[in-house]
Amino acid sequence: MDHELKEIIKKCDIAIKQEDFDTLMNYYTDEAILVVKPGMIARGKGEIKKAFIAIANYFNNSVAPTQGEMIILEAGDTALVLSKTLLTSDKKDSEYSMDRKATYVFKKNSQGQWHCAIDNSYGTELINQ
Repeated sequence: MDHELKEIIKKCDIAIKQEDFDTLMNYYTDEAILVVKPGMIARGKGEIKKAFIAIANYFNNSVAPTQGEMIILEAGDTALVLSKTLLTSDKKDSEYSMDRKATYVFKKNSQGQWHCAIDNSYGTELINQ
């Protein structure tokens, strides 16, 4: 059976592609962090939304993330998601890989809803920076 987080991540990917950043922010915790690029982190929904707008601009408003193989490790109200993430875009000269092994951390709130607390599409590549 597929984990409900796969569907949530799919909805996030669609929101990114459609540049529906208000909807996207509904899937983040208030204190979430986003690794924008190695060495740059956005903290909280306000900064994360601004970062996604800048990322969309960087990719000429054409970025489309999709997920490949995904492993979800769940312990109580916390889940670690390891995912093969592929970004496609009209922009062909990005300085960062478009084929990533992402790590995401999700927390389940008291209503049983999952929200992303750590969004790191670079995964362990951060160690190499």
